[in-house]
Amino acid sequence: MARARSYAVAASGEWTDEEEGRRRLPAGEVHAWQPGRNETVCGLSLSRSRLVRFPHVSWPDTFPESGGAADEVRRRCPRCASAAGRRGTDARPRWRRVDPRP
Repeated sequence: MARARSYAVAASGEWTDEEEGRRRLPAGEVHAWQPGRNETVCGLSLSRSRLVRFPHVSWPDTFPESGGAADEVRRRCPRCASAAGRRGTDARPRWRRVDPRP
């Protein structure tokens, strides 16, 4: 049985939310990241890409409908979004076989 993975966020920038007690939040382009690894889910190196880690922010919080940490997020990596199991509203529907061969 496969275990569900939880993904944190790595982003190209950061901002501080003064209303929530000076909490650091992601900004710019965000990627899914597993804590304990040195690369994002899509394969970018965190240090070479100069991405900031946010272990306290979960991946679903970067979507606007979540009401979480999505205020300053400009773009979600589409490869990370497909691997993390959640796709944006502008993504195509998942692939589905309509008429399988016998």
